[in-house]
Amino acid sequence: MENKEIDLEFSIKSGAPEKQRTACVVVGVFESRKLSAPAVDIDRTSDGYLSDILRGGDMDGKAGSTLLLHRVPNILADRVLLIGLGKERDFHEKAYRDAIACAIRTLRDTGSMEATITLSEIPVKKRDVAWNIEQAVIAAHEALYRFDLMKSKTSEPRRPLKRAVFAVSRRGELKFGEIGLARGLAIAHGIGLAKDLGNTPSNVCTPEYLATEARKLAKTYRFGCEVLDQAACEKLGMGSFLSVGKGSDKPPRFIVLKHEGGAKGEKPVVLVGKAITFDSGGISLKPPAEMDEMNYDMSGGGAVLGAFRAIGELGLKLNVVGLVPSCENMPNATANKPGDIVTSMSGQTIEILNTDAEGRLILCDALTYAERFEPEAVVDLATLTGACVIALGAHPSALYANHDPLAREIEHAADDAWDRVWRMPLWDDYQDQLKSSLADMANIGGRPGGSITAACFLSRFARKYHWAHLDIAGTAYKGGRDKGSTGRPVGLLMHFLLNRADKV
Repeated sequence: MENKEIDLEFSIKSGAPEKQRTACVVVGVFESRKLSAPAVDIDRTSDGYLSDILRGGDMDGKAGSTLLLHRVPNILADRVLLIGLGKERDFHEKAYRDAIACAIRTLRDTGSMEATITLSEIPVKKRDVAWNIEQAVIAAHEALYRFDLMKSKTSEPRRPLKRAVFAVSRRGELKFGEIGLARGLAIAHGIGLAKDLGNTPSNVCTPEYLATEARKLAKTYRFGCEVLDQAACEKLGMGSFLSVGKGSDKPPRFIVLKHEGGAKGEKPVVLVGKAITFDSGGISLKPPAEMDEMNYDMSGGGAVLGAFRAIGELGLKLNVVGLVPSCENMPNATANKPGDIVTSMSGQTIEILNTDAEGRLILCDALTYAERFEPEAVVDLATLTGACVIALGAHPSALYANHDPLAREIEHAADDAWDRVWRMPLWDDYQDQLKSSLADMANIGGRPGGSITAACFLSRFARKYHWAHLDIAGTAYKGGRDKGSTGRPVGLLMHFLLNRADKV
């Protein structure tokens, strides 16, 4: 079963908006009825038609407002769609992405099968043409995304939007726009895969299901792929990872993907993604409210697979390894119990004080496994702690790192991708909270600084290389009635890898 992929063709074009032969031309209007530059061109050609409409009070340019005009004088397009941009001085990244999304949704609902969108010409402070086009493609995909895989009936628009042309103001910008278009499509497809995997319910999306998806990616893009079963993990001594899945009848899978796009022998970047396909909390059972959202606990692993799809599409010139430890955390007579002590692949022992702090138990063995690749850097990502959601909410992911230059790289990539992070402390002062009188460490450090002590736990298994940890518990999905995966942080990962590839 596969969710239907978005069928929308994108292209880049330069040229006067009033001369575009298309079903619809989209132009922006700032607050106080100020026309954007392409809107000025259309207004001039139409003898002030737009200005007259705005003076009549039909629209004032507030963010999110729209006005569809038919048969604008002297304009070749069938329609002109005005999109409110808000205050010009506040037109930054979020406002730009919101305006693109608003335009795409409106076009979908108006029956325009093709459109030329001039919003991509509007300057965004400190951003270039490639960024504008890349983000426009991603925002368009996000606006049209639907997860209909599990529905018996779906409703399709009568005349769906089939082609979107993003405008650039000068012909010399076309080559930069094409770079942004290629990157935007690859990242959007990667985000779409991560969303599909996250939204697929846990009775379908099992560890073996994720392994099958990894094999499909490997076949399509010629990645190396190895899926370790329980026996193979036992042979490696992954006692911590294997302990988490003991209470489930779904066998664990440890997925390894390899992209060899860099020079032979070049040290790889390793991406590690937590993939608990359902987290009941185990014996330390979660409260019933919102437990239905715990199929999203595999979002880190889903993002790694999404990033690999984007890597494959772009043919990234870098060596990258993806590690996805996957299992279910369920309660039964064989499940982990509070007070149990397990031995990790590293040989360090862990006292399990809370079976709901299971993500770190599977990640620690994956971080040890990563040593064999002698990595240039390791980045793990996980919906790890509720404490992170309390600390940062749903906007930035929490960033921890044992290497300042790596942290700065990720912060820079997060800004490039507009997939933001906030760096948190990883001080030794917090390590004492993990002390155990019976084992080398406990798996929790109490309520104070819960996201920090979780990162401190992982840091004990990442001492042999440069490592960063992204706690994406607040950013990987939206809860509540309109719950769904966001696909984050695929964009961040791709910009991090692209920046590294550019430096090689």
